[in-house]
Amino acid sequence: MRQNSGLQHFILYLVITKCILTSIFVSESNAEFHFGGYYKSYSTVFDSKITEEPLRGLVANRLRLNITYSPIDKLSFACSYDFSPRVQDPLLYDRTLFVVDSTSSNYRAIDLDSLIYPDQNELIESVGIYHNLDRLYLQYSTDFADIIIGRDAIAWGNARIINPTDVVAPFTYNQLDTEDRIGIDTVRVRIPVGVLGEVDTGYIFGDNFNFDKSAFYLRTQLNAVETDFSVLLLQFQKEQLIGLDIARGIGGAGFWMETAYVFHRTIVGEQNGKKNYLRSSVGVDYSFGGETYSFIEYHYNGIGVKTPENYLNNLTHPAYIHGGVFLLGKHYLTQGITHQFTPILSFGGQVLLNLSDISAWIAPVIEYNIAEDIHLSIGSFFSFGESPKDEDISNIQSEFGIYPNFFFTSFRVYF
Repeated sequence: MRQNSGLQHFILYLVITKCILTSIFVSESNAEFHFGGYYKSYSTVFDSKITEEPLRGLVANRLRLNITYSPIDKLSFACSYDFSPRVQDPLLYDRTLFVVDSTSSNYRAIDLDSLIYPDQNELIESVGIYHNLDRLYLQYSTDFADIIIGRDAIAWGNARIINPTDVVAPFTYNQLDTEDRIGIDTVRVRIPVGVLGEVDTGYIFGDNFNFDKSAFYLRTQLNAVETDFSVLLLQFQKEQLIGLDIARGIGGAGFWMETAYVFHRTIVGEQNGKKNYLRSSVGVDYSFGGETYSFIEYHYNGIGVKTPENYLNNLTHPAYIHGGVFLLGKHYLTQGITHQFTPILSFGGQVLLNLSDISAWIAPVIEYNIAEDIHLSIGSFFSFGESPKDEDISNIQSEFGIYPNFFFTSFRVYF
């Protein structure tokens, strides 16, 4: 009863705060103000397969506050702030691959120190408190274009699991919280063309406005012959990317193909000794009677290697450092399914299979809608594959054979 009462008081406090802020900001009849956000809590237990370590766990919390304000029709302001306390095994602070983390980005000119507690010079034990100014931008809309200046999110591609063109701030396949993509610092212009077309161009700022750590892009989107086409030209950290994204319906199914080719050259065109590479995802999806949705996707990772013994050596390639690549092999097959048992209960699952070393990553999850805007999920990530010989991480036999299994619950409240 105390927990339910505390939650009710927390939600009531947010509602009252929203009413107060609305009365402060909305002084003109045409002005609009919105305040909202969510609270999320993830409890996770890790089970290592390659050592005899005891189970390790973490509890990661995230409170996000979103504010948007439009004093006039053409001008809007947005701000989002995350406050994230964590309680976890100290060793997990050095193993961030599986941790819910939205506190860092490679493309921010100036940023807050993400760690609030303990002090930067102190050793983190079991408690860490983080924060993240994730959105802070102005948008001005004219009859010709939308101009966005500040910290916003950018996402590209129609592929369901692995997006070859999405290299600026990508999600990895094992992240638990993928609702809000990390904000990046940018100046962006979006120009509508026709009914469904668009030209989107911008400059993305790197650390301390360093040009070599920044990026700029031109992306066009159009619809022809009942097909969506998108072409992306991207210069990022001395590398160039050409991307093509196609999506259309075929009968009652959906089809997509997303491809990116990366040139490892300097801006003046000099070779830097690293080979170019191709990445591509092709897939189809289908909805069965509105209750069951399924998709299958093949991914080719041209920078990956075929044999597990070369996995670690290949990680020094810039594609893994700042190119948005996180898979180690070359050929992958992934399948996902979602079934709605009732309006408040659903099941979902995904399988990611490395076709070269025959290892797999399986992620089932059950979600229950407790009440309006309150959700509970229970799930796990199981890894299957041959473990390293003699428990030596440098002697890899399969990609997913080195990953631990982990189990999680998530509790989410939206306001």
